[in-house]
Amino acid sequence: MTLGAVLNDTARLMRVRFDQRARHLGLTRAQWSVIATLARNEGIRQTALADLLEIEPITLCRQIDRMEEGGWIERHPDPSDRRARLPRLTPKAHAVLERGRAVATGIYAEALSGLPPDAEARLVEMLAHMRANLSERRADPAEKTAAKS
Repeated sequence: MTLGAVLNDTARLMRVRFDQRARHLGLTRAQWSVIATLARNEGIRQTALADLLEIEPITLCRQIDRMEEGGWIERHPDPSDRRARLPRLTPKAHAVLERGRAVATGIYAEALSGLPPDAEARLVEMLAHMRANLSERRADPAEKTAAKS
């Protein structure tokens, strides 16, 4: 099995497990992603949030509309651009955020069960290093051409 397959499959299984254990929170996985990402990026514009979530801005706009109706998100005027509105989490979203994080912590413990005590820290360090390698490096034209062949 390749590194990519193991990473992808593990992430998928963790998402499935989260869905199973977080049903009682009353959120879809997409809504949870919006809440968790907004919590880490307060004051972000919707277009930047869509980029982080890797979805189209119009898709996010519809999602935020529904979440605003549900009391999870409020939109506030952007002080630097009177046309823009910034999504912010409501107290309802903050309350569920802590419960969702507790669910995630349990899933991480399950996934790491049987590994050495320092495994999580080492794994996070290695994955963060890989992410940095991929974020900092842009493929040059020759690599892009070779990748297409």
